Amino acid sequence: MPMTWTQLVVNSLDPEALGRWWAQALGWEYEIDQDGDVVVHAPGSAPDLLFLKVPEVKSVFNRLHLDFRPDDQKAEVARLLELGARTADVGQGEDVPWVVLADPEGNEFCVLSGRS
Repeated sequence: MPMTWTQLVVNSLDPEALGRWWAQALGWEYEIDQDGDVVVHAPGSAPDLLFLKVPEVKSVFNRLHLDFRPDDQKAEVARLLELGARTADVGQGEDVPWVVLADPEGNEFCVLSGRS
């Protein structure tokens, strides 16, 4: 029986703030459900992001992270930094074609080089 991937769950100290940040970063809509969880709705059939409240801060680098490929990597990195992302070092070295950033709670993600 096939499965359908519907959500990627992100643990968060402040699901509302982090969900709102990701909604703004991605240009997606979000809603807060009756339990206070935040769903950031992906367009089309892509999985949504679901932000759940947890009591502890993130303490190690992610085992799973998101990669994004914008048309203009430099402009997108600048925009995300302006929104509150920060650069992150996960051991990627200096001569890689991607930029590792972290969201306001420290979850790493990559901004790949522009589309060819």
